[in-house]
Amino acid sequence: MALTIWHNPRCSKSRETLALLEARGLAPVVRLYLSDPPRRDEIAAALAKLGRPAADLLRWKEAEVPAGLTRAAPEAAILDALAAQPKLIERPLVITETAARLGRPPESVLDIL
Repeated sequence: MALTIWHNPRCSKSRETLALLEARGLAPVVRLYLSDPPRRDEIAAALAKLGRPAADLLRWKEAEVPAGLTRAAPEAAILDALAAQPKLIERPLVITETAARLGRPPESVLDIL
């Protein structure tokens, strides 16, 4: 099974999710998305697998959220913000060939494995 985690090692939930996967004998591809940011099309593909709107993937409390951007903004505007500022991407995101889940809580990723 191809398995990728968009990971931030400074985030406790991200570390817990990665440890949970490894404890199950899985070896996900670890993408340090802050230093290797996903392209806009990769973010859109992950959202399609997640089955949630782009607003659910944005960390709304970060200072980098563009002025005037709200949850009601068009998907394209939120995708643009996520692609321009990877720090805004909620973490961790675990992605398989067919699905994706946010690791909040970490156990929520188990249903796609």
